[in-house]
Order: sequence, then C-alpha cells, then structure tokens
Amino acid sequence: MVTTLLVIVIIMAIAFDYINGFHDAANSIATIVSTKVLTPFQAVLWAALFNFAAYFYFTDHKVANTIAKTVVEDYINLEVILAGLSAAIGWNLFTWYYGIPSSSSHTLIGGFAGAGIAHALVLGDNVLEAINLSPILKTVSFIVLAPVIGALISVIITLIIINIARYARPSTAEKWFKRLQLVSSAALSFAHGGNDAQKVMGIIYVSLVAGGVLVNGDHMPEWIPLVCYAAIAFGTMSGGWKIVKTMGTKITKVTALEGVSAETAGAVTLGITEHFGIPVSTTHTITGSIIGVGITKSFSAVKWGVTYSLIWAWVLTIPVSATFAGILYAVIHYIFG
Repeated sequence: MVTTLLVIVIIMAIAFDYINGFHDAANSIATIVSTKVLTPFQAVLWAALFNFAAYFYFTDHKVANTIAKTVVEDYINLEVILAGLSAAIGWNLFTWYYGIPSSSSHTLIGGFAGAGIAHALVLGDNVLEAINLSPILKTVSFIVLAPVIGALISVIITLIIINIARYARPSTAEKWFKRLQLVSSAALSFAHGGNDAQKVMGIIYVSLVAGGVLVNGDHMPEWIPLVCYAAIAFGTMSGGWKIVKTMGTKITKVTALEGVSAETAGAVTLGITEHFGIPVSTTHTITGSIIGVGITKSFSAVKWGVTYSLIWAWVLTIPVSATFAGILYAVIHYIFG
C-alpha cells in the first residue's frame, strides 16, 4: 500500500538527485569552462546529455546495491530513510551555498547510517547492529583512495600527453586539446551519471521495501533508474557556478591539455570503482585529478590552502550528516511515531 509518507520519501529522494546534479555539475564542467572550450550554458547542457546517456549503459546497479545495504534491513523504515535524505539534502545545500565541493555520496551514506543508528537507540539495541560496517568502511577508505587514484592517473596521462605532443606546434596542440576536452568531459559526465544516479536508486528501492510495495530481492522497477537519471541530468542543467569557480580556478590554473588529463583520469577512476560497486565521490575524484595535473608543473602550482579546506569538508561530511540525521530522526519519530 502506497502511503503518504512513502510518497514524501520518494519525492525527497528524487529531489536529492536533482540537487546532486547541480551540486556536482562542477565536477564535469569546471575545467571545460575555465579553458573556455564551452560557455557555462553549453557546458551544462553537454554534461546533462551524458549524465542521462549513462542510463542506457549502467544496468548492473552495483552501486545502488551497496547504498541499499548501508543499514541492516531490520532497522530500515520510512522514518529512517526520510531523516537520512533530509540531512543529506541539508548538507548538500549548505556546501553548495558556500561553494564547497563536498561529496553528495558521502552525505547520503552518512545520513542514512546516522538515522539507522538513532532508530537502534530508540529501540534500545546495540547501535553497531544497525549498520553494515563493511560497505561503510569501504566507502570511507575511498575518501582517501579516490582522490589519490585520480591524482596518480592524471599525472601519468599528463606526462604521456606531454611526451607525445612535445614536438607539436603550440597553437595546433592547443586546438586539438580543446577538441579532446569535449570527449574527456563527456566521458566524465557519463561516468558521473552512472555512479551518482545509482545512489538514490538504492534508497528508493529500500523505501519501497520498507513501505511494503516490494519484497526484498524483487527486481528493481524500471521507472526508478529512469527517473533518477533524468533528475540528475535536469539538476546538472541548473548548474553550480560557485563550485565551478572553486574547481576550475582556485585549486590550480588548468589548461586544455590538463583539462583532458584531469577529466580522463576522473572518468577512468569512476569507471573502475563502479565496476566493483564502490560508491565513491565524483567530487573527490576530480579534485584529486586536478591536483595531479597541477603537481606535474610543480608542487607550488597547487593552492594547498584551498585544498586543505576542501579535505576538512570531506572528512566532516559523514559525521556531520550522520549527527544531523540522528537529530532529525528523533523529531520525525516524535511526529509520526
């Protein structure tokens, strides 16, 4: 039976995907805008197109399954999911307002886990019994690993490109790199759509199970991925200009060559992690990739003060979202309980 609370949860989940799109638009378009290959409007349309195109390729839903298993099934109800989504949306809007490129993935996981723990406390159970530590620890480890992998791959790609193009005329090389940026940004948007849309797919699926519409193990209804990919694409079209400025100019100055390297490295990293069902942060990945291309010039080319402030936001995302979700769960439980 479809209840009012279930409808609210599904609407909130779709809203989160939309917000994720404009919050993370900068990941795909920051370098292509900063190098003036495309205007901001053209760039968001380009990114949105490939965000949605991922719907036709990423059909295994491994990342969605990982997200759905963050909280143990016995501790999942619609109140838990609503609290987790509300906390995640709140943190995303806060970081977007201040231009901080934080992780939508981690705020969703933190919110979901924090609400599950609060539910266990209300029941008087051991809080560790409410969450599956394995997927959470794997996700937390990639707070460090994703940007490091992105940086290493971008350094390798940059050095390879520099050696291949070292005898080319600079003006000719620049023209080709700007064309290649269209391809690399499309690849990153494609990988971003495939990785990030799945996170809400998992949340909507467990909402339908918690609401009694589905039985755990049932095939995911086709409307779920279609709506999630559409929401993230529309969100991307709305842009995220404050974060674009941070990503495109404040970390390091990015040329067309370096834009190709960073975007390609980000796409490769996301493709690998999606294959293994690891819900990594697109934001962390592309930030690490941009740092990598900066390092190839010199360590001083990277504005480390900005980078350190970003890292603090990354570290705080999961605990802040979890705490906020726990408080919201207490309020929601009081209202609906």
